[in-house]
Amino acid sequence: MENQSISKTLNFMNLGEIDYQEAWDLQKLLFEKRLSGEITDTLLLLEHPHTYTLGKTADKKNLIGDDQYLKERGIKVYDIDRGGDITYHGPGQIVGYIIFDLKNWKQDTHLFLRALEDVIIKTCSDFNLATSRNEKNTGVWIEEKKICAIGIKVSRWITMHGFAFNVNTDLEFFNGIIPCGINDKKVTSLKNEFNNIFDIQSVKETILKNVGEIFGYDKITRSNVEYPIST
Repeated sequence: MENQSISKTLNFMNLGEIDYQEAWDLQKLLFEKRLSGEITDTLLLLEHPHTYTLGKTADKKNLIGDDQYLKERGIKVYDIDRGGDITYHGPGQIVGYIIFDLKNWKQDTHLFLRALEDVIIKTCSDFNLATSRNEKNTGVWIEEKKICAIGIKVSRWITMHGFAFNVNTDLEFFNGIIPCGINDKKVTSLKNEFNNIFDIQSVKETILKNVGEIFGYDKITRSNVEYPIST
């Protein structure tokens, strides 16, 4: 069993904008390192170029943009191994990938999802925006509008994937999909709610602070590592 100092240390990686496949490969590498105990719990905050991802249970009919639509907008499409349906990633959206060992927190994926929602709810509150959960749908909401999508994978109690938080996101790109397979709800962003551009780095720092508090880390380290990292 890891000692107390390791279990309460969070490593933070700020990757800027990175291709989806590269980030997915990095997650897999970090997963193996976390499983073997080579690294401590790790949080990646980053942005992607225009991308649609379909989770394991996604209905491909929820990708409504045809090949021409995708080509004109430069959107890549990936079938991936997280839970959930289809979502969009793109510039101005903060994506959080979370490589945590739940054996050192709580071995409960339901509570983990609720904690991730708490992180974004608290972050929005820090920017004076009231958000909440939706009883039927995972994520963070402002009434009937989703501001943050959440989808995870847990294997041997190590987590992967995480959340997609719309900060300055161009919401037009959601028109090519039925987000999360929910056709009677809308999406929103911090920019959309305030009619104002937000500083991405400031929002990332707020997210990092709230992850540390909600998951009980007493130390945060920062990895100034550029991808690809050595294996």
